[in-house]
Amino acid sequence: MVVVEIPWWPPSVNRAYRNVGGRVLISREGRRFREKVQALLAGHRKLTGPLSMILELTPPDRRRRDADNLVKVTQDSLQGAGLFEDDSQIRRLHVYMLDPRPGHAGCRVTLEEVE
Repeated sequence: MVVVEIPWWPPSVNRAYRNVGGRVLISREGRRFREKVQALLAGHRKLTGPLSMILELTPPDRRRRDADNLVKVTQDSLQGAGLFEDDSQIRRLHVYMLDPRPGHAGCRVTLEEVE
């Protein structure tokens, strides 16, 4: 089992990617977030089997957010950081949007290999 804390928040999927000339590219904001996650997770072993993922999202404020828009960016960032090979490994996904905590926002990620 791997438990990591990453900062709030990746840009939403609407801001993390850009459509340029018919191609989908990672935006500057998305690249910055991915680099931050890579730096935080340097040295973690890569999980190679099927996974269970729990995301506990703690926003900084009460603005309305769609949890599903945040999941994809988080998964892509964790994959980019080398925590797992591909987000298709995730067989179980639990997402919890917790109450806001100004000054203590973030995302707790629990990954466990499953059968």
